[in-house]
Parts: sequence; C-alpha cells; structure tokens
Amino acid sequence: MDRFDTTDAKRTMMAVVTTGNGGYDKLDYRAVPVPKPGAGEVLLRVLAAGVNNTEINTRLGWYSSSVTGDTAMTADAQSAASEQKADGGWNEKTPFPFIQGTDCCGEVAEVGPDVDAAWTGARVLVRACMRPNGYDTMDNVWMASDFDGAFAEYVKVPVKEVFPVDCDWTDAELATIPCAYGTAENMLHRARVSPGDHVLVVGASGGVGSATVQLAKRRGARVTAITSASKANLLLELGAARALDRHADLVAELGSESVDVVVDNVAGPGFPNMLKVLKRGGRFVSSGAIAGPIVDLDMRDMYLKDITLIGCTAWDEPVFPDLIGYIERGEIRPIVAATYPLSEIAKAQEDFMAKTHFGNFVLIPPSSQTT
Repeated sequence: MDRFDTTDAKRTMMAVVTTGNGGYDKLDYRAVPVPKPGAGEVLLRVLAAGVNNTEINTRLGWYSSSVTGDTAMTADAQSAASEQKADGGWNEKTPFPFIQGTDCCGEVAEVGPDVDAAWTGARVLVRACMRPNGYDTMDNVWMASDFDGAFAEYVKVPVKEVFPVDCDWTDAELATIPCAYGTAENMLHRARVSPGDHVLVVGASGGVGSATVQLAKRRGARVTAITSASKANLLLELGAARALDRHADLVAELGSESVDVVVDNVAGPGFPNMLKVLKRGGRFVSSGAIAGPIVDLDMRDMYLKDITLIGCTAWDEPVFPDLIGYIERGEIRPIVAATYPLSEIAKAQEDFMAKTHFGNFVLIPPSSQTT
C-alpha cells in the first residue's frame, strides 16, 4: 500500500502522487486520504501551488551525484529509461510515493489538538525550507522533497511554518513567492548585498532569477541581468539597469573585476567567466545549476582575488518573515506566467521546461478553481 502521512482514511482529496524517478508518467493524479493534523500542526486547504525546478529535479533524481548533465538532458534520459536514484533527494533517498509541491498559498481548514482555533480561516504562505534543529545548524528539511507537499487539495504542515499575509494579491500571485523568492532573498542575505553593489544575475528570467532582480533592486543594488534577447525589456521594466544576452562575452561587456556579487543558478559552461568579472573580495552565490553541476574552476581566479563562494540551501531565520513584510508593504510584485488546473501538472511542467516563459507557473486544485 502507498505510504502517506495520513490517519483519516474516510475523507479523500485529489492529489498528484509522484511514484518514483522518471518522466511525466510518474505523476499520478488520483484520490488519496486527507491528512489529519497532529500536535503542533495545521491542515491547509491549498488555494494555489507554484511550479519549480525543485519538483522536476527531484522527480528526475537530478540531485544524485551520478548525474552530471543539465536538467533538460536528465529529463530526456529519464523519459527514455527510468532509473531509481538512491541519493536523488535533497537529504536522503526521496520518500516515493509522495506528494510534491514546494510552494503553497493556503487557508487554514483545521488545527491540531494543541493549536489555537483562531488560526482557522487564515490565508497563509508556508515556509517550505524548515530548520527542525534550530538556526545554529544548517540541518534542513523541505516540504515536498522530504515529506508531502502542496500538489493536492489539502496539506498538513507545522503551525510554526505558516505565515499569515495581509495583502490584496490573488492566491496564484502569493503562490509564486515561497521557493523562488525565499531562495533569492536567502542568497542576497548570505552575500550581504548592500546599496551600491553591482549584482550580476545569471538566468534572470526564471522564477528565482526574476525574484533576485527585484529583491536586489529593493536593497539598492545596481543589477545586470543575463537573459535571452526576447526577455531583456521585461527585466529592465522589473528593475535591472542593464540586460545582456546569455551568449555575450561578459568580460568584454562588463570588464574584468567589475561586479561585487554574482548570483548564478545556471552554472554549466558559463561558470568560469563569472569569477573573471568579480572584483577582488567579491562574492559568488548559488543555489542551483540548471545548465549542469560540473564546472571548470580556475583556483587562481578564486584565491588570488579573495573571492568568497557561497552555497545556499538552508534558509536563514530572517528570510521568510522579511519576505512577508516586503509583500505587505508593496515592495515586490509577483509574476504569474500562467495558471493550470492541478490535473494538468504534466503540461505545466513540460511548458516550464521549454523555458520560453517569464515568471512563475501556478497550479490550482479542483476545490479552489472558480467556474
């Protein structure tokens, strides 16, 4: 029998169950039991759930050390022949079968036995990256990578990880925030981005990239965005001071030692030039590698220029509360590229992988769809 962290078998909901590593055939849309919140938990009715690289990479087993290609190459290989990855998850073996969905905008539908009933009815965002052992260690678990997530009509989460939001945004707009903006804000926080810094954002048109452009601009930085020519104007409207084509010669365009911070979730063959354009004492920060995780690193570019390399997965404590404040004060804006019914998740992920969109895709469960 499939494993789900549920105890109420009398109530069912529609969900997308990811059954293993592989292609879109591993996404099984079906009825499953509704979770029952326990001590310290709340049950959320999912209003909208964002689509991210995270879910696709986890399904593909891309986090496995045996994978050396980019996400697209891995997707093609998995479609041809499924192979289970023992180390394909973020922290350990992925708990298949389970429900993915890292981004959740939800409404509190039920509370656990020790949770204040006043939570009921609140519209909230879920902090997807959780630090169960506190913020003095980097130990972390992620909703939808380590336990069931939001690609369902209901999801249960620890009450300490839900944040009420007071704003006029739609549910779909709020669902663009947690993973992309949390990841972007965490990188800028760790890299200590300050007013006047020149920040180079690689892959700036994606969910994390476009969030980084906004959030770096909000900090008073001057942003150069790397993107395709067709999306350059959109990034300039978003706050970038300059947009460069992804095939541009960065050293020729920007000059060596011209950038304070590089935010790079692309990696791949373009990585070496990122260190070339960094100033002495510059910071390189990353939380992904969609163009390929194996890169060429000239150690001289790093140590002779006193460059700091910063890896980011675990979110620091101020990151998510700060994001809620930015939303409520109108300091950032969401970018919804498209919405899809939850049942059309394969179509949404296929369109996502085409990389022709700008912003974020969002899934709407049947209980939250309007007619």
